[in-house]
Amino acid sequence: MSSIKKLAGETVWYGASSIVAKFLNYMLTPYLTHKFKGTPEYGEMSLVYAVISFVNIGVLFGLDYAYFRYIQRKENQKDLYPTLLITLIGSTTLITSVILLFQGPIAHSIDIDKHPSYVTLAAFLIAFDALSALPFARLRHEGRPRRFAIIRLSGIIVNISLTYFFLSICPELLKAHPNSIVGFIYRPELGFVFYVLLANTLQNFFQVLLLSPLLKGFSWSFNTKLWKEIMIYALPLTIAGFGGMINETFDRIMLQKRLPSAGDYATYQVGIYSGCYKLSLLISLFVQAFRMGAEPFFYRQSVEDSAQRTYARVMKFFVILISGMFLFVTMYLDIWKYFIADHTMWVGLKVVPILLFANIFLGIYYNLSIWYKLSTNTRAGAYITLIGAGITLLINYLFIPRFGYMASAWATFLCYGSMMVISFVWGQKVYRVPYAWKKLVAYMVIVALIYGLHHLITAFWTNKVFSLALGTIFIAGYALFVLRVEKKEFQRLPYIGKYLLS
Repeated sequence: MSSIKKLAGETVWYGASSIVAKFLNYMLTPYLTHKFKGTPEYGEMSLVYAVISFVNIGVLFGLDYAYFRYIQRKENQKDLYPTLLITLIGSTTLITSVILLFQGPIAHSIDIDKHPSYVTLAAFLIAFDALSALPFARLRHEGRPRRFAIIRLSGIIVNISLTYFFLSICPELLKAHPNSIVGFIYRPELGFVFYVLLANTLQNFFQVLLLSPLLKGFSWSFNTKLWKEIMIYALPLTIAGFGGMINETFDRIMLQKRLPSAGDYATYQVGIYSGCYKLSLLISLFVQAFRMGAEPFFYRQSVEDSAQRTYARVMKFFVILISGMFLFVTMYLDIWKYFIADHTMWVGLKVVPILLFANIFLGIYYNLSIWYKLSTNTRAGAYITLIGAGITLLINYLFIPRFGYMASAWATFLCYGSMMVISFVWGQKVYRVPYAWKKLVAYMVIVALIYGLHHLITAFWTNKVFSLALGTIFIAGYALFVLRVEKKEFQRLPYIGKYLLS
């Protein structure tokens, strides 16, 4: 139980920092959708960030996972960090240079020919983000979530402050004082998206400065033998990462390309989908926070005799919580939707439950993936993710022309669902973990049925107060049901267990 308690404690810190950071960042959604209202700029921004996420995988090259894997060996602890850091600096320099050299063709490929400067900023944004990855991984491994949280939150505050400064304060200052120094800082012809990217780039640079103590104080040695071993381990994870980015972001690019109407209409549809996608924030946020704490925890736990039982218990609590979060978002969707300031985007809200469940599958897959990350069989992760990428590309290619972003939502659902099932079946043959899978499936089916029942009832009675009250009753019912079924498990938990002894 002490290991579960430690994981819970670290996840709370990572979760709290992620929740606050994401909430602060999420507050930009109504602000930006208002600023970009009636224009294709929100869609353009979404396309640029889709490309950024994709390229980040190639820069990082799975080195953070390699760090967690090889730091467990005492003989590697001296050379591992500098070897990885030198590799990361090299890959970052190479890929950033390529992006800057081919910024024109890249801009053309995602239909932002008029704004190659977006690609320039994206290159530096990627570089600074990559350089912070290993120091952040080191903080996670060393169990320093508080410092991790402070640095992340500081960066988010910088980003939000600069975004508001560039998009709201500068235009007013320039209007009042057209010949002032503001004209050197803010040029309207560059567009709002440019300044959103600039704020994000400066945020990443600020984080690198805060992490700089972790970039020095050791011998800059390069262990060639260790590097070759790391590359064999990391290459399949990199392939898996590319596949994962296809699954996560490529649907925006395909929407732009495959929708029958080209031009601004297609870009605006991308904006609708991206805005509504962000309403799956709570689940994706929990998954991210869990991964921050769980990845180093799983590697540390692997040397214990009770590792498999611990993994099974972690999975159970994970599914219970994430299923409850699904209900929390869907039951109160009439409130969550107001985070999208452009009400014309509400037409896309029907994708939210589908994407929420897709993110449940993804979170479970991350839990299951420990079997190949602990071994040298990281190729399995590449195979599974590439299968998911194939499903994503095929469904989007075939069905976007007819069903638009609904095809993208279902592609995400089927992709992550397939990856989850394949990883479970394959993993149980290689590294058996006693997951209570029948019970876990039952919890997911129950919350899906609750959502369906709520949707059916409120379709006949559209009163908003009634809808919210009914949703609250359903959430409370689910919580009481789980507490009754899992009473013994919850009694063993620290802090809250003593309240469940009756």
